[in-house]
Amino acid sequence: MSRIGKQPIPVPAGVSITGDANGHVTVTGPKGSLEVDIVPDITFRQEDGLLLVERPGDAKRHRALHGLTRTLIANMVEGVTKGYTRQLEIQGVGYRAELVGRSIRLLLGMSHPLEVAPRDGITFEVSQDPVTRNPLITISGIDKQRVGQTAAEIRKLRKPEPYKGKGVRYRGEAVRRKAGKAAGKGAKK
Repeated sequence: MSRIGKQPIPVPAGVSITGDANGHVTVTGPKGSLEVDIVPDITFRQEDGLLLVERPGDAKRHRALHGLTRTLIANMVEGVTKGYTRQLEIQGVGYRAELVGRSIRLLLGMSHPLEVAPRDGITFEVSQDPVTRNPLITISGIDKQRVGQTAAEIRKLRKPEPYKGKGVRYRGEAVRRKAGKAAGKGAKK
């Protein structure tokens, strides 16, 4: 049996989970509502404030989908109760970020500023790191996949380069640095 799939999901008060015969699951909580379509073979039942995900047999396909289904539902439960956040840090001389309405405007050393509009259910917040004084972008929402995808797309605009470390990186990300050109001992002509 799947080690992840057999773990029960705690369902906090105020969260309701419903599913139909076609595998459409809806999780509603204090922060909003999320929906996902799962394989109809995988079922779930609630008892004593816990949600148990079950599979019909030991077929390879069912074993593979058991843990995935449990994790998707657990992420939705956490999203509608606590929500998800991801922080990006901008490093580089003259690199800035500012909030313009709901969008963010990024100055990343290009000839023009870049504007990033949020997806549905995503909010941006721009602040400054108190220690390094670098701009911080906080991306928050209830859908874990959307928060992560939005953060990855913003990071992709200017990935951290290995020589000076300039660019957009996840907060706490370690960037492997390379040595620059080594000066020769004597130039041969």
